[in-house]
Amino acid sequence: MSYRGPLNSLNGMSDMGMGGRPGNPYAGPHGQTKSSFDWNDLKRKIDRHLKKIEDLTDHPFVEYVKPYVPTLARFFIVATFYEDSFRIISQWSDQIFYLHKWKHYPYFFVVLFLITVTVSMLCGATMLILRKQTVYATGILCSCIVLQALVYGLFTGSSFVLRNISVIGGLLIAFSDSIVKNKTTFGMLPELNNKDGRTKGYLLLAGRILIVLLFITFTLSKSWFTVFLTIINTVFFAIGYKTKLASIILGLILTFYNITLNNYWFYDQTKRDFLKYEFYQNLSIIGGLLLVTNTGAGELSVDEKKKIY
Repeated sequence: MSYRGPLNSLNGMSDMGMGGRPGNPYAGPHGQTKSSFDWNDLKRKIDRHLKKIEDLTDHPFVEYVKPYVPTLARFFIVATFYEDSFRIISQWSDQIFYLHKWKHYPYFFVVLFLITVTVSMLCGATMLILRKQTVYATGILCSCIVLQALVYGLFTGSSFVLRNISVIGGLLIAFSDSIVKNKTTFGMLPELNNKDGRTKGYLLLAGRILIVLLFITFTLSKSWFTVFLTIINTVFFAIGYKTKLASIILGLILTFYNITLNNYWFYDQTKRDFLKYEFYQNLSIIGGLLLVTNTGAGELSVDEKKKIY
């Protein structure tokens, strides 16, 4: 993240078993325990309702836009890099002043750093959208996050660190989506070979875990219902259970709060910069969630194990 805020604010920074065995007074005539509540029936009802919600993703309109979802999701993921690049360019003198005069870096280093980071973010983001040289693109963008944090000294805020780790999670998910399908089965249907499948599974698992770190700070100031809904779905998302549904719910929650709380377009320049940064960072994470609805949870997930067993 590049420097944000006006220059005049720099000085302010800082008994027995169940089943009717002897001794169970509640055993029925067929040796089964009477129960006023059937947990299995409840689970079946919940699964039935959740299945109805998941089936909405098979709506004709959704099927029509589905081919465009991966590209849109990748654009969301890298949107924060475009925003930061254009901001460095448009506020070049402020960035020079902050790093050279305030942070006391040598002038030549500051200019070289800003040019390198700006070009790297623009090129890396574009390559990831186009799925060209995605290994290098992902590495470049992750390096830009770490390098900016080091130079700008932004490792102190836990919210900042978790947010950027979640962005890295989104980048890993985008990279996993780009793994080429290189094996052809009978009927000319492509599929991943075992090695690629395991690699993609590890990347998706790492990406899911990193993304959910954002929601640790996200839920601190929200209503109890939002906290409950978020915690349940982050757990489901992390372990890969009902992954598509969990991704949709988390994406909707984050989108709602992103629009209502980070609406930078309503504020003056001072507050706008920080809200704009958070808006595009959240948009990147929304892109990661959106991409998971298309790619699935991968090999290392409860959803995948349920298919086997």
